[in-house]
Amino acid sequence: MILSLIASLFGGLGLFLLGMRLMTKGLKNAAGKALRTILGRWTKTPFRGLVSGFMMTALVQSSSAITVAVIGFVNAGLMTMPQSVGVIFGSNIGTTVTSWIVAAIGISVKVKALALPLLGIGALLRLTSGDSNRKHIGDALTGFGLFFLGIEILQSSFQDIGNIIDLASFNIGGLPGALLFVVIGSILTLLMQSSSAAMAIVLTAAMSGIITIESAAAATIGTNIGTTSTALFSVIGATHNAKKVAGAHIIFNLVTGVVAIMIIPFLLHAVEWFSTIDGTADVAATLALFHTVFNVLGVSLFLPFTNRLVSFLDKHIGRDIAMLGKPKYLDDNVLATPQLAMDALFLELGRLGEMTREACQKAITSKFRSKEFIKDKTAMDTLIDAIKKYCVKIQLLDLPEPIGLKLSPSIRVIQYYRKTIDIISEVSQSHVLLSHSLPEAASLSARDYRRAVRDILNVAHTPCAPEFMNLTQLLHELDDAYHELKDELLIVGAQGTVELNTMVDLLDYYSSMRKMYEQAIKGTIYWSQLRDKSLTCANAEEKNEYAWQQEA
Repeated sequence: MILSLIASLFGGLGLFLLGMRLMTKGLKNAAGKALRTILGRWTKTPFRGLVSGFMMTALVQSSSAITVAVIGFVNAGLMTMPQSVGVIFGSNIGTTVTSWIVAAIGISVKVKALALPLLGIGALLRLTSGDSNRKHIGDALTGFGLFFLGIEILQSSFQDIGNIIDLASFNIGGLPGALLFVVIGSILTLLMQSSSAAMAIVLTAAMSGIITIESAAAATIGTNIGTTSTALFSVIGATHNAKKVAGAHIIFNLVTGVVAIMIIPFLLHAVEWFSTIDGTADVAATLALFHTVFNVLGVSLFLPFTNRLVSFLDKHIGRDIAMLGKPKYLDDNVLATPQLAMDALFLELGRLGEMTREACQKAITSKFRSKEFIKDKTAMDTLIDAIKKYCVKIQLLDLPEPIGLKLSPSIRVIQYYRKTIDIISEVSQSHVLLSHSLPEAASLSARDYRRAVRDILNVAHTPCAPEFMNLTQLLHELDDAYHELKDELLIVGAQGTVELNTMVDLLDYYSSMRKMYEQAIKGTIYWSQLRDKSLTCANAEEKNEYAWQQEA
């Protein structure tokens, strides 16, 4: 029995995380500006996000699902932090609808009935869409179906937990009793990954007289706190922005729970008065109203301070990334002098190139699989956004023609580095299980090729070295080496020495590597052409060396 529960728990969690990954990837590739616009309209302000969060949670009957979806949207860049925090607030109120359903019809444990249809529709779209955008929509739908199915498996694995645990024996009363039932409510939600199902058990136990209404109220608070476990599971391997969303969810639920525990007697007395029928307080209605009131109270406390909460999370989560992604040389004060502004832009682009080439070096050794790449990518994304905004400011200036001609190549450099980072990100997801086991000759050729890639990236680090002037020629030579390696892989695949699928995966890997270093080197070449021609190479090199030292 215990082994079965453990297997179900890990299986459900695995489906849950896999669904999260598919959903994020599908949304990012398929939605684009359309879904971004829709979400922007629905959640343009924290208050509108609150209303949207309430409505979606009331419809889905799972705050866990909405929390996961919001984290997915943030991961995909479809929501800002203040917008997502508003939705989190609303979802906590929306989850109280379950309590009212239980109060109205006795018991209602929500089953994720949409899971299998979503999986079927998603798979059908994926298989029949070819290269059209529908395949990404299929991935998103499949992701939704998988994490709903994961939640359902977790919930069904522990559906008899009310019969296993004798809750009546824990009615000890007072503050210790309240804290005990807060823990029990949290554990129920953690095990079933559904506050709706946990609330159904708590309310049913209270209506049956197994636990007192005070204990049930404390367990209700616990179910709210327990939903934070879903947020914690959802950010495993996710970006720091997603972790901030989870942090907002956890802080809100914990603080709201503490406030509710402190005023349980007062709240219960107040709601019992409103839920009294013919002189007798209805247990289910009292608890449903209690659940609603303390969540609304929590939102009332937090909503005016949404921006402060976001600032707090920015300072304490991913702070090192914020510093790494913060421009070192871009300064609005020098915009009055266009030449100085372009010098600052040149130095910042050089810093971005340094970070990009280092990411390439890590990708060659497969270190991109670690969480370190998520940190690096987040920092580079932040820096690229800052550089783009600075370019817009420069564009608005009255630029002399020689300086104005440098702006377009600067944007081109950004695009090359941006594409390089995207390729590394794609490879890190597509080749996690890639095996590089090859016959000796092919293995040596592949190793030599990777070494040559590292060498050309090292040359790109020294723009004043004699070898730098030959970067274009080195690219052509490396391209020839790529085609030789490609021919060898095709031969070992045709001979059966390497499995056909492995050969195809390796061809894709080295093709992606080729695109990666080409984009990085081209960006570096264009960047070098932005250098002030009045400077000697030695002075320019000294200036850039000083820049790297300042960064360190």
